[in-house]
Amino acid sequence: MAEKNRYSDAELQEFKEIIQKKIDQAKEDYELLKSAITQSESNDTQDTSPTFKVLEEGASTLSKEEAGRLAQRQHKFIQHLQAAQVRIANKTYGICRETGKLISKERLRAVPHATLCIEAKSKQ
Repeated sequence: MAEKNRYSDAELQEFKEIIQKKIDQAKEDYELLKSAITQSESNDTQDTSPTFKVLEEGASTLSKEEAGRLAQRQHKFIQHLQAAQVRIANKTYGICRETGKLISKERLRAVPHATLCIEAKSKQ
């Protein structure tokens, strides 16, 4: 039997649904992180005594910086998932960009935006 060089339309549809669920969840998480950065009505330095104000401001700044980094990572993750959707539409999804072989279904279910098979990834 000849080796498959791409996934069938039914298989691509399955991956499309997995990716869409992940995008929806990632967008929710991204919005939460964005609101954590811009939130001004929380327990901030306005409602604490001057003694703790400096400590509160420092902790607030660190927490907003961390939320900013997490939001950036989440945004990048969403972009990778959207790129995977484009590959599905082009019917090139699941093909390793290094070896040209099909990436295993198990890997794509775990990391749906993967562009490298395990073999190519372990060579990196």
